[in-house]
Amino acid sequence: MMQPEAGPLTPPSPQSPFKLEIVVIPVSDVDRAKDFYSRLGWRLDADYASGDDFRVIQFTPPGSGCSVIFGKNVTAAAPGSTQGLYLIVSDIAAARDELLARGVKLSEVFHDAAGVYAGPDEPYLFGRLRASGPDPEHRSYRSFASFRDPDGNGWLLQELTTRLPGRIDSATTNFASAKDLASALRRAGAAHGEHEKRTGGQRDENWPDWYAEYMVSEQSGAEPPQ
Repeated sequence: MMQPEAGPLTPPSPQSPFKLEIVVIPVSDVDRAKDFYSRLGWRLDADYASGDDFRVIQFTPPGSGCSVIFGKNVTAAAPGSTQGLYLIVSDIAAARDELLARGVKLSEVFHDAAGVYAGPDEPYLFGRLRASGPDPEHRSYRSFASFRDPDGNGWLLQELTTRLPGRIDSATTNFASAKDLASALRRAGAAHGEHEKRTGGQRDENWPDWYAEYMVSEQSGAEPPQ
């Protein structure tokens, strides 16, 4: 018996968080790779071995919610075959200088040649023909620098100062440092003081909830509580 033809499917909105937290990179010499990623200044989360046939190492770049793992019998991919791994930075010149100071060999900063989407250079997001120097208009997503690990796995620094619309989860609030968090708390405190004046100067026992709503609204661009 034939089944009735299904209509177009609309994917349901995800209700649970699905967080990409691990990227596997293939290496040929585990200790050499561990030394390289240590020199980048990344956090070593794990170095676990089970007998002589299995070893896994995990590193996390500063400020990243995603880690990389490599090791022995971790992946069947050929060493050096992973390319186009992006590290997002807010100041590409400063990030490049930091890695150079750590002894990492990097390309010069480059951007895509305007309107050119094919060329002899390594593929990356906006094209394949590199133009020297940062993007002339200093646009987000447009300036890069590249480097490789000892096996040839390819990494790209990408400068991002303003995210495109829809790229920020309004339900997630992040602060880059304790200083940024303290500043947000001070702004929330000042706004809450005005709120208490409007309510007759009475102490607000629910001030933690008010602060939280204010700080989340401020970061997402929503209307703050009144």
